Amino acid sequence: MTSFSDADYAKRSYGELPVGYGQRPGIVVVDYQKAFTEDRYPLGGAPLIMRGLENTARLLEVARRNNVPIASCYTAYKDEGDMPYWKISAVREQFRHEHPGSELDPAIYDPGYDVKVCKTGPSIFFQTPVVPFFIRQRVDTVIVTGCTTSGCIRASSIDSFQYGFRTIVPEDCVGDHEEQPHLDNLRDISRRYVDQTSSDEVIAYLDRVGRQNS
Repeated sequence: MTSFSDADYAKRSYGELPVGYGQRPGIVVVDYQKAFTEDRYPLGGAPLIMRGLENTARLLEVARRNNVPIASCYTAYKDEGDMPYWKISAVREQFRHEHPGSELDPAIYDPGYDVKVCKTGPSIFFQTPVVPFFIRQRVDTVIVTGCTTSGCIRASSIDSFQYGFRTIVPEDCVGDHEEQPHLDNLRDISRRYVDQTSSDEVIAYLDRVGRQNS
């Protein structure tokens, strides 16, 4: 099998064109539920995920101030018969509707503002009302936050791209259990589908759009 370096990809024009920002942003918050953010659970409390949670909370405060639509999701099932064939025992055992690990972390969720959805696959867009919600809100740019980078963030980013949204992923608003898959997947999707940026850059964009719309 041929091995491609970053230079090989660049020579073949991967990542050559930016996605750029549009006029109407929307934000998805993927799986910042307690199963991932509380260290009493097997999947909870990973440093990169907690860093992402903190930066996302900061970004969302600015988004709400500027009337930016937010869709936040958690993953949960009725029972194991309702699940796809997850290879992760903690998901099979704890991602249940009645389990406290399915609750959204209060650091990122405002029940009086955010749209809350339950998803059953990796992508926040899979069989959920998020796309119709964004269409009604005239969203053209989706900011992707949440966890995990190598799983649900990658899937949500690709779906966002496929639905025709400009897709932006602030690196410090997403997280994974290991750094290398986090970096590898961000590098890969940013070559093809998304612009990788930072929370500070997105916050500046949200404030700029807010001023324009006021």
